[in-house]
Order: sequence, then C-alpha cells, then structure tokens
Amino acid sequence: MKSLLFLLAVGCASVTPHPVPEDARWLTYAGGDGPGRGKHIVLIAADQEYRSEQALPMLAKMLALRHGFHCTVLFSVNREGLVDPTLKIRYDDKTIVHDIPGLEHLQRADLMIVFSRLITLPDAQIRHVIDYVDSGKPMIAIRTANHGFLGNFPYTLAGKKVDFGNDVLGGAFRSHHGNWSQDSTRGVLVETQRSHPILLGVDDIWGPTDVYRTYPEDGSLPADCTALVYGQPLVGRNHDDAPNPEKIALPVAWTKTWTGSLGKAARVFHVTMGSARDYQSAGLRRLTSNAVYWCLGLEDQIDGARSVDLVGPYAPLDSGFDYAQLGVVPRLPAAYR
Repeated sequence: MKSLLFLLAVGCASVTPHPVPEDARWLTYAGGDGPGRGKHIVLIAADQEYRSEQALPMLAKMLALRHGFHCTVLFSVNREGLVDPTLKIRYDDKTIVHDIPGLEHLQRADLMIVFSRLITLPDAQIRHVIDYVDSGKPMIAIRTANHGFLGNFPYTLAGKKVDFGNDVLGGAFRSHHGNWSQDSTRGVLVETQRSHPILLGVDDIWGPTDVYRTYPEDGSLPADCTALVYGQPLVGRNHDDAPNPEKIALPVAWTKTWTGSLGKAARVFHVTMGSARDYQSAGLRRLTSNAVYWCLGLEDQIDGARSVDLVGPYAPLDSGFDYAQLGVVPRLPAAYR
C-alpha cells in the first residue's frame, strides 16, 4: 500500500501526463490505467463548515488510484497561502475577498467538482468559474455549493442574472429541514430510479449531517431535475437511529441538465449530503464516484463492484464553526495530501 501511495503522490503511476504542473498551491493526483484514463477532474474545496479540505483530497485520491482519473484539488487560501477554513465571509466582513489559486486549470478540466460556501472571488478568478459553467462541460456540486458564491457571480442568461444554486443546480439552501448538528440522514434510493446508472451498486448511505430543504414547503424539486436519493432525517446522530416521524424525506441527490449562453447542454449532479464525515460512508462515495462517470458520459463503464475503498488514512474532523475545539487551523495544501 505504501508503494502505491508513493506512486500516486509523485505521478509515476500515470499512463498519460497529468495536465496540471505540480505546485505547492494545489494538489495533483495522476490517474492510471482505468476507466477514467486521460480524463481530468478539478475539485474545488472552499467551505468553512463541513471540512471540504479533507473530503475532496480523499475523493481525488480514490478517483485517481481506483478509477484512473487525473485529479487536481484547489483550495481557498489566506494571505500566507495556507488552506484556511476559518476565513470570514462577506456577511461578517464586507471587505473579504477569497483566493483560490489555480482556477485557470478549469480550462483544461473535463469535470468540475465544487464544494464551496458563500465565497466571494476577485473578478479574474470568478471568470474562470463562469466560463466553465457556460462551457457545456459537466458539474458535480456538493452540499453547500448550492449557496457557494456570495456577491460576485456576474453571469446573466437571456437578460436574467443566473443564480448558481437555483438555476444551475436546481435548488439552493433555504433551511435546515433536519435538526442542524443534532440529527443525521439516511439516504433512501428512489424506487423508480433503481436502474439509473448512478445508483448501480449503491447501498447504505448514511451521514451525520442533516437534510437541507432546497425548495419552499409548498413546492417540489424543479421539473427538470430527476431525484435519485431522498434523505430521511433520523432522531439522532447514529447510523442505526430510527427515522424521525415528524420529518418527511426530501431529495438529497439529483441530476439535471444545464444549458448556458453558448447553447451547450451540461450534465449536472448535485448532492446535499457530503460533509467530510458523511464521506466515511462507502455508499456516498460510490454514489459520487458513479456520478463522475455519468457526468462524463461514461455510464457504460460504471461497475458497481469497482472499489471505492479509502486510499490511506482518513479521519476527518467534525463539522462546525468552533474551530479551536474542533482543531481546525490553517495548513499548507500539502498537509491534506
């Protein structure tokens, strides 16, 4: 196992060259000879609550070593270049501007996986995100990405300002349907979608985060979205806790198609589960891995038995904003390799 990790880290296991140069500001994982050979995924970790800085490198390692995809992980960093989930947002500091080095590599990405929360980027950086959203290339958005950008998202379509969550993803955070930091979520597969390729081999999805409501109580998931998994709130934060009889299940994973100003249709997968601890669930890892294949038009390559095992140790911190108690401190990107 140590030799495999070494090969992954230095890129020696690559069959085709990784398209992004190694740099201390981001992480690169070279894919090998697997179904994802030659495809490049850019993963963006930029939230302050759910430890995306731990979850996305874990996913990148798994997708590279187990499935063959080239992966590049970008982070929100502070002025010292440290990955810093403790940075404030515009609600708390009107002057804040976040920094995600390497967003220009979206130009060479086949898939963007974004896990951001209320970040405000400078014009040059947000332009890379908007160009990607307009490109017709696929997207996966995790949990807080449906309210991932605050303020500076200058994108319009047919004269209307585009909202990344509601318009591109099919829903945005409206409230905690579950009890925030008090209960957990059991994923329930939609019976009529059991044959969908993203659900192939998926079983036992559970995570300690709560269910989001992404549409009004008198509404529903938009008609252009296909729900694959519902989230049932449980009465506690343990895997075997009972369903909360006072809370109905709501969609937590769905697909849709997004068409931007260039008229190019893009496959979109959104999952509102996805904290770093949620991703200790093999079921959630398989759901996300399958979604990668589907987004890239490789659904015929999905194998419900292909490994989604973790690569190396994975002991993510708990979610929340009490950074001192949780042990969340700014770190170099290399600390998350």
